[in-house]
Amino acid sequence: MSESGNDKNHVILIAYDGSRQAKRAINYVGKFFPGNNVVLVTAWECFQLQAVRTSGASGIVQCDWDSENMIEDPSLTDARKFAYEGAQLAKAAGLESESYIVQYSTSIWNAITKVADMLDADLIVTGTHGRTGFAELMRPSVSERVLKNGHRPVLIVPPEN
Repeated sequence: MSESGNDKNHVILIAYDGSRQAKRAINYVGKFFPGNNVVLVTAWECFQLQAVRTSGASGIVQCDWDSENMIEDPSLTDARKFAYEGAQLAKAAGLESESYIVQYSTSIWNAITKVADMLDADLIVTGTHGRTGFAELMRPSVSERVLKNGHRPVLIVPPEN
C-alpha cells in the first residue's frame, strides 16, 4: 500500500453482518483509507442447517420443514439485505464497494478467509464484540479466528466503550 494508505489497487476486505461492530468497521476504513475500493463479505448459513444445529445442541425436536413452498431461504434474504445496507454505509463513508454474499457450512471465519484468499486481499477488516470468559467459550470470536487463520494482515476494530 502507498504511504498514504490510499492505493486503490489494493484489496481491503470488510466482514459485514449488519452488526454495530461491522458498521463501525466500515466507518474506520472510511476514516483511515478514504476513497479506497473495498470488498464487503456477508457470510450466511442455510436456515435449515441453523435449525438442525440449534435443535441438536438444545435437545429440542426439529419442527417440520417445508422447503418446497419456500421462495428463498430466509437467511439468504437477510444476507442480501445486509449486503445492500453495507454498500450504502460504505458509500456514505466515502468508499467504493463490491459485495460478496458467501454461503458457509463450516464457520463464518472460514468463509471470510476463503474469500480473502480468492481475492488475495491485502487487508481483512472485522469488528469484534469483545467477549471474554464464559461468553467467549459459548460463542467464539470470529475476528480472533480470522486473525489466527487468515494468513494476512487483519485490522480488528474494537467495540465502543
